[in-house]
Amino acid sequence: MLLADRIARAETRIFKAVFPNTTNHYDTLFGGTTLLLMDEVAFIAATRFSRLKMVTVSSERVDFTHPIPGGSLVELVANIEHVGRTSLKVRVELFVEQMYSEDRHKAVTGLFTFVAVDEHKQPVRILA
Repeated sequence: MLLADRIARAETRIFKAVFPNTTNHYDTLFGGTTLLLMDEVAFIAATRFSRLKMVTVSSERVDFTHPIPGGSLVELVANIEHVGRTSLKVRVELFVEQMYSEDRHKAVTGLFTFVAVDEHKQPVRILA
């Protein structure tokens, strides 16, 4: 299978509802919860691409551009952006939607780096 095909097949989308137990005193999604959701969808995309054990080694340049209010829906979209020898980078975009309208916009973006590891937690080649 071509690299471009593997990258396309690894795209991962997850939808979540923003419930009161995940919001702060401003009634917006906690930043830490947002990062957890983003890392989770990035991990799934990395694993779907490599079919190897993957671990997060960094997150970089996470930009929160719009608040995510309680009672809204979020869609997280993860795509493989770069493939190295033992690591890969996954771009995650989080879109917020009003539950009862068509209003939708990008609220957060971030880049997550993963490394493929063996049973001894040593890096292994991603592409044979």
